[in-house]
Amino acid sequence: MNIEDLQQLCKTFPQVTEDIKWQNDLCFCIGAKMFCVVGMNQSPTSASFKVLDEEFEEMSSRKGFQPAPYVARYKWVLVEDINLLSPKEWEHFAFQSYTLVKNKLAPKIKKELGLS
Repeated sequence: MNIEDLQQLCKTFPQVTEDIKWQNDLCFCIGAKMFCVVGMNQSPTSASFKVLDEEFEEMSSRKGFQPAPYVARYKWVLVEDINLLSPKEWEHFAFQSYTLVKNKLAPKIKKELGLS
């Protein structure tokens, strides 16, 4: 798994945009809200994403994972190396994060995006 693989995966979800934030992070968004952030200038490549409330403790305690700085209170985890997750796991967690963020969007934004 590399940055381009994650980019290709995240862009398969409806209405996803991407942006570079903080000069080093590739951010994938739905309705201007981030659901996956990839550290671009790091080796190994790290990434952060939102998980279910009930998964947060377990995911945060996995080897190579930790609560994501600044956003852990929103149940985001940081994986220190994107290769610690298989492509199948990335499909699951990226889409789950996308869905969790999308579901919290205001009804007006969902309607504008054609997601209602």
